[in-house]
Amino acid sequence: MRLSRTKRSSLARKIGLFWAIMGPGLLTATADNDAGGIATYAIVGAREGYSMLWMLFLITFSLAVVQEICARMGAVTGKGLSDLIREEFGVRWTFFAMMVLVIANIATCAAEFAGIAASMEIFGVTKFISVPVMACLVWLVVVRGSYKKVERLLLLFALTFLSYVAAGFLSRPDWTEVAKGIFIPSFKATPGYILLFIATVGTTITPWMQFFIQSTVVDKGIGVSQYAYERLDVFFGAFWTDFISFFIIVSTAATLYKAGITIETASDAAKALAPLAGRYCSYLFAVGLFGASTLAAAVLPLSTSYAVSEAFGWESGLDNTFREAPVFFSIFTTLIVLGAAIVLLTGVSPMKVMLLSQDVNGILLPVILIFMLKLSNNRRVMGEYVNSRTFNIVAWSTAAVVILLTAILLVLTVFPGIFHPGGI
Repeated sequence: MRLSRTKRSSLARKIGLFWAIMGPGLLTATADNDAGGIATYAIVGAREGYSMLWMLFLITFSLAVVQEICARMGAVTGKGLSDLIREEFGVRWTFFAMMVLVIANIATCAAEFAGIAASMEIFGVTKFISVPVMACLVWLVVVRGSYKKVERLLLLFALTFLSYVAAGFLSRPDWTEVAKGIFIPSFKATPGYILLFIATVGTTITPWMQFFIQSTVVDKGIGVSQYAYERLDVFFGAFWTDFISFFIIVSTAATLYKAGITIETASDAAKALAPLAGRYCSYLFAVGLFGASTLAAAVLPLSTSYAVSEAFGWESGLDNTFREAPVFFSIFTTLIVLGAAIVLLTGVSPMKVMLLSQDVNGILLPVILIFMLKLSNNRRVMGEYVNSRTFNIVAWSTAAVVILLTAILLVLTVFPGIFHPGGI
């Protein structure tokens, strides 16, 4: 049955509008699959096989709901999350949140440059070339570009994640076992499994994401009238990021888990895949790590710049020049320099840097989730766009689980000998 010309024209306009608005949700969720995230998912597959895929399936819904709440607040209020926190909860809480966020993001930025270094070393490029070159390129692209140009260029890097889909198929998984892992939940009451469970949740839903998506919605000028399209962008982004995570787990489960090979980083996984699934699978994994790390190396400092500038009323936004928003771009520049310097000038293990950032993020995330939920249910702030009952159930359940997992993580961090020795 053919559509009439009017309906075809209307459909074309809607598709065009969606493509014009698409960006904040997809970019935020995609950048979440950074070096630390890829390492975590690779470890999940290598150590537990397909058995934790069911958890990834459930986390996708929680991620979509949490991201939608922040995007909606940005569209309705025209303000960033840190701006709303300052207005509703005062300067002290805002200062606390910003301090913890900055500390976490410095560690995470260093982890991203460590990911760039590790991925390029697989191709024979030393970190003393790859890290400074990519740091300069990321800085130039962001500081010299408009929001629209930066967003489109960063979204192009999202295409590198398709290499993980290809790697997943090249690893020749047992799809029957994959299906069982998705639909049949399993759990082990062991410290290693619990720590890996916590790390997987913590790397999928992070504090910086909530600040970044709300700020980019505001920066892009998306209002209530266009929000239906932005909502699709948010949901598609949540699906896309965990679709990629799924194939990272599948590729390492089908090879490393089957061979009994243990790993600690994403680059370990890339190297170990070569003799098991072929050098092309190894190269594809490395390409994905490079793209993911580069994308996150731009987005993480940006999220910090947005959050801190909004929190204290400083000018922010990529459409401004350095002179118009000096603090915004100075924060971005400082994080780029610090992240690259930590990798180049210190002997700190990238894995330790990643774990530090996860610990700090774990402390901050429950606080941010509670702020978000109180704000998004405040009719004075949101009017008729407060959370629905379904969204509140999912969001509060997510917050409760995260708080419980954070408490467990803190106990295991402070008292590492409470269980038998060992980590994830």
